[in-house]
Amino acid sequence: MTTDLTEITVIGDDDTGLIARVTTLLFERGANIEDLDQAVRDGLFRMTMSVDTTGMVCTDATLRSDLHDLGDELGVDVQVRFPTDRETQQIAVLVTKESHCLEALFEAWANGDLGADIGVVIGNHDDLQPLAEQYGVPFHDIGDGKGQPDEGELLDVLAEYDTDLIVLARYMRILSPNVVFRYEDRIINIHPSLLPAFPGAKAYRQAKEEGVRIAGVTAHYVTTDLDQGPIITQRAFDVPDDAIVDDLKRRGQPLEADALLEAVKLHLEDSVSVHRGRTSLRDEAEGYQLGLTDAASEANPDRPLDGIGEAVAENGSVEESADD
Repeated sequence: MTTDLTEITVIGDDDTGLIARVTTLLFERGANIEDLDQAVRDGLFRMTMSVDTTGMVCTDATLRSDLHDLGDELGVDVQVRFPTDRETQQIAVLVTKESHCLEALFEAWANGDLGADIGVVIGNHDDLQPLAEQYGVPFHDIGDGKGQPDEGELLDVLAEYDTDLIVLARYMRILSPNVVFRYEDRIINIHPSLLPAFPGAKAYRQAKEEGVRIAGVTAHYVTTDLDQGPIITQRAFDVPDDAIVDDLKRRGQPLEADALLEAVKLHLEDSVSVHRGRTSLRDEAEGYQLGLTDAASEANPDRPLDGIGEAVAENGSVEESADD
């Protein structure tokens, strides 16, 4: 999704004729649909469109109003985000009890390195409310006594703060399709494993029990499939023989914060694109570390390779075979 296109999202009960009604309205007002995607999950219909509205025969306000009126008529929720709506993006950070990722985001924001505003912190516990208050950011506790979140309240808060990007900074709850569909490609999570290995809960413990020599962390876009969204950034670390789970956490937490922060910056700068479930850097993006550092990559051996042995036997040297 590029920032010069209008984004339209339709969410509601699955029914016939929804797509035709919305696309007809856009056609009649001179809007050109560049991309359209639809899905149904648990009976919930979602359609997202990238629309060129530069040649419209009406104003932005009129199109937004007409789409909202059509949504009321059809019994669906229609969200419209024009390019001008994203000039100063608003971030909502979702948290539980771990502070390290939230601290990294706050520090980058305070130093002017984030390129967006952290408008609100939302938790399913109130443990991190003092940290949010330290930075003057509103905190909303949407959890009950057991930490079970009220997703209706969550959606209300996200709408209240005009949220552009949701960042799950060690938020230990699964978001339902009702939330994910409304903010598709605008939710970034940090997971403590090198996905697709060890998805779900207790990833560090899974890594320890499986005896891996290298563990890591992954920042990824959230989809309705748990821990299977497009991967943005990853970081890795060694697992010593005598390491316990707490040791893995201590090694992993700084990397969690680092990978998450870089993924957020990539998204905010529109420097990463998603195609068929895989992310890639846009041509203008520079200076990012999506995976291994240059030093780590250079330390890896570059031979032997398949075929070199046969080429050496024929030509007498590896150098000669390199020209084949």
